[in-house]
Amino acid sequence: MSDLPPLKVMIAAGEVSGDMYGGALIAALRARFPGRRLEVRGMGGDALRAAGADLLYHTDALGAMGIVEVLAKLRFFRRVLRDMVGLARDWRPDLLITLDYYSFNIALAERVHALGIRTAHYISPKVWVWRKGRIKRMARAFDLLLCIFPFEPALYAPSGLRAAYVGHPLVEQAAATRAEPPPALPWGEGRRVALLPGSRAGEIKALLPIFLDAARRVETALEGACAFLLPAPTPRMRALAERILAEHPAPKRFAIVDGQARHVLAQAEAAMIASGTATLEACLMGCPAVLAYRVSLPTELIARLITLRADFPFAGLVNIVLNRLAMPELLQRACTPRNAARWTLDFLRDTPARRDLLAAYAEANARLGAPGATARAADLLAPLLSPM
Repeated sequence: MSDLPPLKVMIAAGEVSGDMYGGALIAALRARFPGRRLEVRGMGGDALRAAGADLLYHTDALGAMGIVEVLAKLRFFRRVLRDMVGLARDWRPDLLITLDYYSFNIALAERVHALGIRTAHYISPKVWVWRKGRIKRMARAFDLLLCIFPFEPALYAPSGLRAAYVGHPLVEQAAATRAEPPPALPWGEGRRVALLPGSRAGEIKALLPIFLDAARRVETALEGACAFLLPAPTPRMRALAERILAEHPAPKRFAIVDGQARHVLAQAEAAMIASGTATLEACLMGCPAVLAYRVSLPTELIARLITLRADFPFAGLVNIVLNRLAMPELLQRACTPRNAARWTLDFLRDTPARRDLLAAYAEANARLGAPGATARAADLLAPLLSPM
């Protein structure tokens, strides 16, 4: 190792997807400074911890799925913010990298930037959907914004914020998964269905009972000739799923695996998925899926008010990329076991619905571009680690 002092990166990821991207990003940054020690501290999950990050808070404690639910944990989030700002003030990192998780991370970046520390944000918030007024605030808080969709940098140009398109990191991760030998997963016999009820406790509590009921309906329709896998994102979320299973019977052929969501999707013939990053993973892995989501009534009402002037009337990332409804969306009252089972059965058969969605996937994947997002992001972040 060099005699030079270590490079210090502070990182903030509040959800499993951001943690996943962050772990890959830290590995790429280390490769750009061979022989130089890179210290990483902040908040994240298992991927960042595996990449060598020292975590103050884990994503398992940070996930909240709706506006009302976040308000209920407001005191906790204030403590997290206070502790993270204290870390920046005392440790004096060379760079703060925030990943997605906008509402918390913008507040953190503002405070850290005011300390004279460089800041960068990876995964632009969806200002093109709602609240474009956030752009001015972001321009004051961040030195660099890394965008995952090609149309995003132009939205920030008038503000003076340096915004660069790097591509979507899931594209390279999906390519890496496809290149790996397929693991032996405990499917059992029959048509294969993946269940992905989310990565946060609130999502799993709301959606897993619905997915299990839908799975039993599919099982009945197929006379038992089907199997179901649930890839648990973390050990804590697996334990939660197992507690729910104690009260909601599963189909005969059902199993939980640790992680491996993309491998599960690659081997599945259909999927039921919570709205979020996993819907894009289904697209990249070629697994026809129905999107589902349900939040509390107060959260729904607030969300409807906020998004009255939304430019994109869709929840799913695949539909947003295409700007049309391709992947079916079962939201709120439409999120029922009957509807989820109906779409899943359609996707398990050679139907126009299955063929149309696979064609839409091909179009969306082409728009997402080539692999290499993490390397491009690391190339842009590396100069920010030099002395100011």
